[in-house]
Amino acid sequence: IFAHIFSQMIIVKTKEEIELMREAALVVSKTLGEVAKAVKPGVTTLELDKIAETCIRDQGAIPGFLGLYDFPNTLCMSPNSQVVHGIPNDTPLVEGDIISIDCGAIKNGFYGDHAYTFPIGEIAQETEQLLKVTKESLYVGIKEFKLGNRVGDVGYAIQKYCEDHGYGVVRELVGHGLGRKMHEDPEMPNYGKRGRGKKFIEGMVVAIEPMINLGTQRIKQHRDGWTITTLDGKPSAHFEHDVAIVDGKPELLSTFAYIYEALGITSDEENNFRQKALVL
Repeated sequence: IFAHIFSQMIIVKTKEEIELMREAALVVSKTLGEVAKAVKPGVTTLELDKIAETCIRDQGAIPGFLGLYDFPNTLCMSPNSQVVHGIPNDTPLVEGDIISIDCGAIKNGFYGDHAYTFPIGEIAQETEQLLKVTKESLYVGIKEFKLGNRVGDVGYAIQKYCEDHGYGVVRELVGHGLGRKMHEDPEMPNYGKRGRGKKFIEGMVVAIEPMINLGTQRIKQHRDGWTITTLDGKPSAHFEHDVAIVDGKPELLSTFAYIYEALGITSDEENNFRQKALVL
């Protein structure tokens, strides 16, 4: 997300508000799980967009992206070299593609907002490794989102992890605070220096979202005003979670569990970031 749209004040949430935000995040989690069931060669991103809108509304929520800054759809759908903010269309997905699906919803007056990059069938080994490392870097960053640390600690951890694997870390797009607005303070870059930036405090809620390129870190924006692609045309991966600081530690509000259930994946990656078990 571009940085200039942020308000410049951290809005701390009460524990009750964090639980309301968890409900909003889980609307998105369940929606991505429904979309995951339909992500396959031959499906169009517009068809997936319709599934998502129906699923969000069926949960008594409102699509968070539709109309936000005049965005025309429920999902941001960004295949292959598209980094983020791709607009759904009638082009079918094909074997070997990857696609970042970013979803937002409003429930209880709060936003949920997270993303997952899906492989379409069998994908190139180097692209599969990009997805693996990018998702791992998300949790490397989340681990640093704790009382007393700073924005730069999260950014540094993600940047080092990804650059050590030879990948480009996008600079112009960042994660963000989350609440009654989609974009709140602070900005959460995926690069930085340890000990720099705003200090994390109890009750903060942010969206952490590594956007990592197979090649150059450089990007370009297209004439539609939305679509962002890598400058060299190589693939880009994007994973995002909503996280709160609860009792000084990072607490996941969103989950990939519904996606994994749909895809038949077993994972314990989220266990360290939940103070109570997730019930599907």
